[in-house]
Amino acid sequence: MQHRLITTGLATLAAAVLTLGLAACGSGSDSGSKDTGSAISSKRCAENKAAGTIAYLSGYQFQSSASILEYIAASKLGYFSDLCLDVQLKPGTGDTAQNTKLLASGQATVSAIAQQDLIQARANGIDIEGISSYSNAGLDILMTNPDITDLKQLDGQVVGHKGYVPAAVEAMMVKEGVDWDSLKLVKEGYDPTVLPRKQDGLAALTGFVSNEPNQLAAAGDKVTVWQPVKYGIPSSLGAMAVNPAFAKAHPTAVQDVLRAAIHAYDYCSSSDAHVQQCVGYAADLSGATYDKKLNATIWKTETTVAKDNPTPGQPFGGIDENNVSSLVDMLHQFSIIPASVTSAKAAGWFDNSFVTAIYDGDKLIWPAP
Repeated sequence: MQHRLITTGLATLAAAVLTLGLAACGSGSDSGSKDTGSAISSKRCAENKAAGTIAYLSGYQFQSSASILEYIAASKLGYFSDLCLDVQLKPGTGDTAQNTKLLASGQATVSAIAQQDLIQARANGIDIEGISSYSNAGLDILMTNPDITDLKQLDGQVVGHKGYVPAAVEAMMVKEGVDWDSLKLVKEGYDPTVLPRKQDGLAALTGFVSNEPNQLAAAGDKVTVWQPVKYGIPSSLGAMAVNPAFAKAHPTAVQDVLRAAIHAYDYCSSSDAHVQQCVGYAADLSGATYDKKLNATIWKTETTVAKDNPTPGQPFGGIDENNVSSLVDMLHQFSIIPASVTSAKAAGWFDNSFVTAIYDGDKLIWPAP
């Protein structure tokens, strides 16, 4: 299952850029924006420095998405260096399969990997470990033209996708009674206006709640957005994974990477001025073609989804074991993983201890002890 690949006006970077790290340690802070309650114990600082360089690999370039923008901001605001962490930022290509392999091989240390993608990777023998997730709601959606008021109206219709129909979207449609075998599935590009133009006879198009609907609204095109989370379909948002060997050897570093990122998430979400500041950091890393307005909207939309769909019984970033079990059931439903992958087995592929260690109740501990 592949990660989203969203057109945002960024210049496309060659895959070779994955080997180029942008050093975060020692980057300092922007005037007036850095939290100065910085002193951590010398013991913890030494432990974090002993972890060496930590390679953070994004899901897709330096798009202003949850699981990306806050890591950029944690670097630029000096939060990683406050915790004696040397973090390098690497832009991913949008290929989740590649990210999981880089993570398992140690070429990346932490990376944005959706919980359902992690389960599939582990089922295929790729050794990575889930360490956090912001919400059980996902970003995958289905869009239809306004004349569709019931998903069953799609029977026999043309549905566009980006290479495959995401499992959460398929599960929503099947749950709502769509005759799946009657659909004509066609691969479309990344121009969402094909839907209101009804190109190729399209009646529906898959997308991401933070991207295509915002593009279409800005262009004055009206579509109906169908979100799987509203139909009880499991997914994840802002989920992160780690190289297991690194996590075992350097647990405080893993905790503090998450601590700095969540601290930056709070900062970048706290005001419109901070949104613009953090998006500006991403733009600086991406070049002149970066669409700041669209990316600010992406960030605001994704953080709103996370806020509106908190993870039950967990502090922000905590992993819901029941969601993991529901994802396993969904992936079995569509024969994406073998029957040998049980809910209990999949639960062992996630470790919530890194997140729980950085909270006092539901309050993030900043800085580290």
